[in-house]
Amino acid sequence: MLKNYITYLKFINAKLTRFFEKQKPYIFCKKGCGLCCKNAQFPYSKIEFDYLMNGFYKLDLDIQKRIFGNIKNIIVAKDSYKDEKFKYDCPFLIDNVCSVYEYRGIVCRAFGLMNIGEGGGKEVPFCCFKGLNYSNIMDGINISAPKYRSLGISEPPLAFNVSYDFLTDSAFEKLFDFKFGDKKPMIEWFSMQNQAIVNKDIKREIQNF
Repeated sequence: MLKNYITYLKFINAKLTRFFEKQKPYIFCKKGCGLCCKNAQFPYSKIEFDYLMNGFYKLDLDIQKRIFGNIKNIIVAKDSYKDEKFKYDCPFLIDNVCSVYEYRGIVCRAFGLMNIGEGGGKEVPFCCFKGLNYSNIMDGINISAPKYRSLGISEPPLAFNVSYDFLTDSAFEKLFDFKFGDKKPMIEWFSMQNQAIVNKDIKREIQNF
């Protein structure tokens, strides 16, 4: 199952790489930004979470402990949060860099591109309004033709169907013969009492998790 999921990831990564390349004049993603890793819910399917944890177990023990510390703090904050949508910084963000980048979730891989919204409209990523992706061609909330033409580009920027719901559609399960499984915010996977997330070595190092 996981092997087939990895095959799916290679397919999706190839598509996303081409999309990012086509939008290169508008993309300002760089290592150390970390804006997309903060104040969100981070939807993860079961198989995404399993793959994420495979990457986690390959990290140095000190980094693992820092991540578990982050998780504990988030769970404590979540338990005292009363509103419907609890948002938090990704616990795998260490020194503003993703510690499990090659194992990251699908929503992380697609973030930064312009998405095709409901009704066919174009949705820019929120970082646009922080001076990042697509900000160089926006006039308020609208795409500015003079601005992208000033870059020597005659056509408007492209939007792609890169929503999490689409990229985890059952059609991909059938095509690559695997199951995404249940989907929920990342922290809920850690909150589940029956979720085996700590191996024997970590149990000896981290008390009262």
